[in-house]
Amino acid sequence: MAGILFIISAPSGSGQSTLVSELRKQISGVDFAISWTTRPPRGSEANGREYNFTSRDEFQRMLDEGVFLEHAEVFGNYYGTARESLEEARAAGHDLVLDIDVQGAAQVRAKMLEAVSIFVLPPNPRVLRTRLRNRSRAEGVVNEEEVYRRLNAARMEIENYREYGYILVNDVLDRAVAQLEAIVLAERFYRNGEVIAYRSRRVLEVAAACLQSNSQERLKPVLEAFGILESTDQQQLSFDEDPDPEDSEQEDSGEDNEESNDD
Repeated sequence: MAGILFIISAPSGSGQSTLVSELRKQISGVDFAISWTTRPPRGSEANGREYNFTSRDEFQRMLDEGVFLEHAEVFGNYYGTARESLEEARAAGHDLVLDIDVQGAAQVRAKMLEAVSIFVLPPNPRVLRTRLRNRSRAEGVVNEEEVYRRLNAARMEIENYREYGYILVNDVLDRAVAQLEAIVLAERFYRNGEVIAYRSRRVLEVAAACLQSNSQERLKPVLEAFGILESTDQQQLSFDEDPDPEDSEQEDSGEDNEESNDD
C-alpha cells in the first residue's frame, strides 16, 4: 500500500512534536523523519533521537551532494530532511511525517504535489509565550530575549497558514491529537481505500472540519490575537502582557518540551 507524506509546520513552541509523538503511539505504519541540524543539543537531547546533530561544514557537504529533500536556515542554524527518510518509508509502505518549518514545507510542496500539509497553531500569543518559557525552564535557562524573538517570528510564520490543506489549533492537547489522527485516517481512506475500523463517519467529519476551507470561523480569533486579521469583537493580545495564573494552568496542556525544525 502506498505511503502518504504528511508535512506538519508550526511556530516554535506550538506543540507539534508532542502531537506527532502521540499520533505514532495511536496509529501504526507512521514513520517520522529525524532532521539534521547544525545547532548543538539542548538539555537531554540525544543524537539520532530528537535530531541528527552535525557541523556546518558537514551539513554543507551533504547539501552539495543532494542529500536533503528540503533544508532551511532557522534562527541562525541549518536544518534539513534527508531524502533517505522518504525512500525508506516508501519501501516499507509506511506513511512519513515531516515536522519542518514553513521554508522547508514550501520546498517539499513544490517537489511533491501529493503531500498532505498541516499547519498547527497556538491559540494566542499568551499561550505560546507560556509554552516557550516553560520549555526554557525545563532546559534550565529562561532567556526572555529568545522567547520574544520566537514570538515575533511566530506571527510571520502564521501568515503562511493559507498554504496548508489542514489547520489544527492546539489549545486542548487531546482534541488536537484526535484531529491529527482523523486527518491521517481520512487521507488513508480517500487515497488508498484503507478501511477506518472505528466510527468511520465521525472520523471523516472531524478531518473535514480541519480542512483550511472549513476552518475560517475557528481560525478568526487566533489570527486576530496575533494581529493577522483586524480584530472586531476582541482585544488583540500583546506579546508584552504577562499571563494570568489561571491561564498558565490551562496553557500547560498543550506544552511542547521537544522542539522540531522550526526552533
